[in-house]
This record gives sequence, structure tokens and C-alpha cells, in this order.
Amino acid sequence: MELSRKIILVINVLFISVTYSSCSKDDSSNAPNNSIPEIPGYTLVWNDEFDKQNIDLTKWEYEINGDGGGNNELQYYTGLPTNSYIENGHLIIKAVIENYMNRSFTSARIRSKNKGDWLYGRIEASAKVPTGKGTWPAIWMLSTDWEYGGWPESGEIDIMEHVGYDPNVVHGSIHTKAYNHTIGTQKSAMLPVSTATTDYHKYAVEWFSDHIDFYIDSIKYFTFNNENKGWAYWPFDKRFHIILNLAVGGNWGGAQGIDPSAFPAQMEVDYVRVYKKN
Repeated sequence: MELSRKIILVINVLFISVTYSSCSKDDSSNAPNNSIPEIPGYTLVWNDEFDKQNIDLTKWEYEINGDGGGNNELQYYTGLPTNSYIENGHLIIKAVIENYMNRSFTSARIRSKNKGDWLYGRIEASAKVPTGKGTWPAIWMLSTDWEYGGWPESGEIDIMEHVGYDPNVVHGSIHTKAYNHTIGTQKSAMLPVSTATTDYHKYAVEWFSDHIDFYIDSIKYFTFNNENKGWAYWPFDKRFHIILNLAVGGNWGGAQGIDPSAFPAQMEVDYVRVYKKN
């Protein structure tokens, strides 16, 4: 009887040990591995990790038009699943050669207007841009309510722009009535990014009442200051929304021609996050 009790005790100890070890492994494997990092001094207020099956239309809407974006671009922006979709946790915006609505290319442009609009904060996106002459991807912001008038009066914030004929450079800029490219006064900067087309990089602005800082990854490469000269110089005291698009050609994107072999071309976005300053 004593021997039996010892055998049972040993068996129970082994069972408990194996069970505890197994649970520990399961807990570890189920631990979150994609948590959103905190940013000191900021609180996350809006984000899309693109981890759903389809584009979240509670956060985004399609802009559908073929007006050339005011830059003589060649694409027709659609809401078709061939031009924008979710794949492996990333938003894909794809430009395709095809005849559609009297245009030779289709692509997509989505915005958060009236679904995600902010005044000040940190706006950040992780993205990989396409390569090839004629591609012109952008992550940018426009005024939601156009209180100072149409473009450029109400302002534009270009968090990231890239043109395919200059693949190792990324641009950030602002547009206002006083400062814009149509009159040769645009305020902008660029940063060499040798892996912009092969790796994901973090593009962000930190927007305050007196200045806007532009970042690529951890590098601050441009600051636009409020000169306190009125809305024509600083219309950035109103709410803005986010736009993600891939244009084809245009005054800038097509300045060195368009390479048909570059298409289909796609911009991939891992996430978009908006933080408010505490």
C-alpha cells in the first residue's frame, strides 16, 4: 500500500509538472506580439492596422474620379477591389494599366474625411512605395471644412511624397496661399531613403499651433513655422483629414516620362496612427 501511494504521488507530480510547463508555453505563444508602441507625451486616438478582411469603411471612403488631381495625372481613381484591398495585414493601393472611363490607368485614393479629422497631433504611417517612372504615391492631409477657401487657401500637408524616377528620395512639404508650387514659393524638404521602395519606413508629422515637424523614421528633416502673418501663411488652425493615394504621371510624377513595365505598381501601408499631445 505504501509503495502504491508513492507511485501515485510520483505520477501526480510528473503530471502537474508537464501540465504547468505546457500551459506556460501556450501562454507565451498567445502573448500579444503586435502591440502598438506608446509615444511619450502622446495618446493614441485613432488608428487602422489594416488587419481586417476588407478596407474599414467606418474609417475611410473612396474618392472616385478621373479629374487628374489638379496635376494632369493620368489615372482614374476607383473603388474597385483590384485597385485597393487588404492583403496580409497591409493596405494595398495598386495602379494598373487598363482602359477605364476614358483613362489608360486605374488606381485608388482613400481618405478619412468626416471619419477621422484632427487639429494638431502626431500623424504617422508605415509604408513601402513603388518603383518605376510614372509612379507618384503620397500620404497627405487636406482641410476638411475648407474654411479659408479652396486649394491652396485652406492648406495642404504632405507627410510623404515620392516620385518613381527619383527612387531614393522622399519629400515632405506644405502648401498655403502664400507658399505653394504654382507661384514658386512652396516650402518643402527631402531626405535620402535608399530603401524606400524595398522596406517599410515610418513617415510622420508632429503638428502644433506654432510649427509642424516632419519625420522619416526617427529623423526630423523639416520644420515649417507659423510666422503669425495670418491664414494665408498659416491655415493650419483647422481640422484636417488623411489621404492615401497612388497617382500615375502628372506634372511631377510624369516629369521624366512613364515606364509601362513598372505597372502594375503598388504602395503598401502597414498602418496609420494618430496621436494627441497630452
